[in-house]
Amino acid sequence: MAVGLTGCAGEVSSVDRAEARVAAKEKALTDAQAELLSASEAFCEASETYVMALDRYGDVLNETAPTVGDVREAGADLSEPRDDAFDGAEEAVAAQQQVVTAEKELAEARAALERANAGTSVEPSVAAPPEPTVTPLAPAAAVDRVMQAESAFAASQSALTDDTPLADASEQFNSAAVALEFAWLRLFGEAGCLPNEQTLQAQAALSAYTTALQQDLATVGYYAGAIDGLYGPETVGAVEALQEANGLIVTGTVDNATADALQAELLALGGAAAQESIATTAAVQQTLKLLGLWDGPVDGLWTPALTDAVTAAQIELGVEPTGAVDAATLHAFQAAMEQVTQPDSLESPTPMPSASDES
Repeated sequence: MAVGLTGCAGEVSSVDRAEARVAAKEKALTDAQAELLSASEAFCEASETYVMALDRYGDVLNETAPTVGDVREAGADLSEPRDDAFDGAEEAVAAQQQVVTAEKELAEARAALERANAGTSVEPSVAAPPEPTVTPLAPAAAVDRVMQAESAFAASQSALTDDTPLADASEQFNSAAVALEFAWLRLFGEAGCLPNEQTLQAQAALSAYTTALQQDLATVGYYAGAIDGLYGPETVGAVEALQEANGLIVTGTVDNATADALQAELLALGGAAAQESIATTAAVQQTLKLLGLWDGPVDGLWTPALTDAVTAAQIELGVEPTGAVDAATLHAFQAAMEQVTQPDSLESPTPMPSASDES
C-alpha cells in the first residue's frame, strides 16, 4: 500500500500542486472581495439609518415642547441604530483585512509557482515583493471626529438627571446631536456610501459652509480650532458661545437669528471682518470665477491672492479699489453678473430667462 501511495504521489508534480494552490488562492481572494463589498454595503445602509435617526431626533427637540423624559427617550432610540452602524463598520474593516490577507497569500502562491516552473524550491535572493497595502475605508480624521462627537454625545446623556432644567437638557442634547450628525454625514460620504459625483458635491457643500462659519467664528473670537471644514464639537461650542453672548437660545445650530448676530459682530469689527460678513468668502470666490476674474479654488478661505483679485475686479468695474467687499462692490458685481447673463440681442432674438424668472 505504501509503495502504491508513493507512486500516486509521484504522479502529481510540484508544478501541479503550485498551480492548484494559486487557483485556490485566487478563489479565496474573489470570495474575500465579494465579502468586502457586501460588508461595505451593509455598513452604508446601517450608517444611513443612524444618520436619519439623528435627524429625526433633532426634529423632536426643535418641533415639539419636549420634556426631560422626551429627551431621554429620543436619545435611547438612537442606541440600536448606533450599535448597528458601529457593528457594520467593524465587519467592513475585518472584511477589508481579509482581502489584504488573501492578496498576500495569492502573491506567495504565485511566487511558489514561478519557482516550481524554474525547477527549484529555493526562494530567490532578490528582495521580496512589497506587502499589500490597504486603503482605509474612511480617512482617519473623519473617523476620529465621529469618535469625538460620540463621546461628547454620551457625556451629554450621562449628565442628564431628573433635576436638569428642561431648556438645559434640550440644549445639551441638541448641540451634541448636531455635531454627531455632521460627523457621521462626512464619514458616510468619505466611506464611499454615495456615488462619486454626489459624494464630491455633498462634501464640497458641507465643507464650504463649515469652513466659512469657522472662519467667521474665529474672526469674532469664539473659535480657536482648526479651520478644517469639519463641523465638530469645537465648532458647535463656538456657536453656543455666540448664542449665549447674544442672548439667544443656545442650540449649537445656526438659525437666522444666530446668523444675524454673527454678521452684526463681524460688521462691528470692520475691516477684513466686514468684508467677510457682507458676502461669504465662498460666494465672493464664486462670483469672481463666474466673471472670469478668479482662477483659484472656491474653498471659503480668504487669502492675500483673493484680496488682490477683489482689488483688480474693483478697478475693472470702476469701484474704489479697497480689496474689501462693500456695498458698492456688491452692486458692481450684481451689474456685471447681469451683463454676463444677458443675451446678445443681435445674435439671439429669443430672450433668455432672467435669474428671477428661473427662481
